[in-house]
Amino acid sequence: MRRAVLGAAGGIVLMLVVAGPAAAQVVNLWPGVAPGSEGWTQEEKTYENTPVGTVIQNVATPTLTAYLPDPARATGTGVIIAPGGYFVALAISLEGDDVARWLQERGIAAFVLKYRILEKRQEGVPGPMNMDSVGRYGMADGIQAVKVVRRHAAEWGVSPDRVGVLGFSAGGMVAGATLLQADSAARPNFAAMIYGGPFGAMPDIPPALPPIFMAWAQDDAVALAPVVRFYDALRSAGHRPEAHIFSAGGHGFGMRRQGTSSDRWIDAFYGWMETGGFTRAANPPR
Repeated sequence: MRRAVLGAAGGIVLMLVVAGPAAAQVVNLWPGVAPGSEGWTQEEKTYENTPVGTVIQNVATPTLTAYLPDPARATGTGVIIAPGGYFVALAISLEGDDVARWLQERGIAAFVLKYRILEKRQEGVPGPMNMDSVGRYGMADGIQAVKVVRRHAAEWGVSPDRVGVLGFSAGGMVAGATLLQADSAARPNFAAMIYGGPFGAMPDIPPALPPIFMAWAQDDAVALAPVVRFYDALRSAGHRPEAHIFSAGGHGFGMRRQGTSSDRWIDAFYGWMETGGFTRAANPPR
C-alpha cells in the first residue's frame, strides 16, 4: 500500500491511499490531536488474515477512508461505515472496506470510519466493561464524521441531506450516538445498526428521528439482548424502525457468507435505501 499526502485544509490532512486498481482518500477527522486523547501514546497495529479478516487495534488517530463511486453512477448518497470490535479492535475489512466497496459499486459514496479504541494490553477478549465510558471516544468520532462528510460534500459528490451512518456491533453504538445526539441538525439523514446499538445505559430517545434500519440474528450470543432492548425503546418512543431478524447468522457476520439468511442483510439494507429514495441519483452541490 502506498500513501501520498495531498494537502491540508483547516488542519485536516488528506492522503491518497493506492491499493490495487482503485484509490481512496484518507481524511483525518480532527485538526491536530483528537480531543480527549491528547496523552495517548499507543501504537496502532494491523493484523491481516485473522478469522474476521483484517483487524486494527490501538487506534489513536481517527480517520475516514472515502470510497467514491464512478461519477457516471454516483447517486449523491453517502454512507459512513463504523466497524465493530468491542471498542478494543476494528474488524476493518469484514465490517468496513468490504461493505464500502459493495456500496461504491452501486453508486453510493462510502466512508469507512476508523474511530478511536482502547489500547489492547492483553490477549483474548477483555471482561465486562463500561461501554458508555470506553465508547465515548468512538461515539465522538462518529458525530464528527458526519460533520466532515457534509463539509466535503461538494468535493465528494455527496448531497449534505443524504448522509447516512451504518454501524456494526460496537460500531452500531457509534451509529446510535450520531442518531440520538441532542443536536438534531447534526444527525445523519438515516442510520442503520447491524447487531449493534447502545450497549450501555439506554439514551433518551428523541421524538423526531431520521429513518432507521436494524438487522440481527436470533442466534446472536453476544448482542441479542441489548439490540432487542434498543428496538423496543425505539418502538415505545413512537418510531417504526425497519427490522430484519434472521433465523441464523450469529454475531459479527458482516460480509461473511455462511449459507444463512443473514448473508442477505446488505440486500435488505439496499432495498430499504431504495424505498427511501437514497439509491436514486440526486443533484449534489457544486
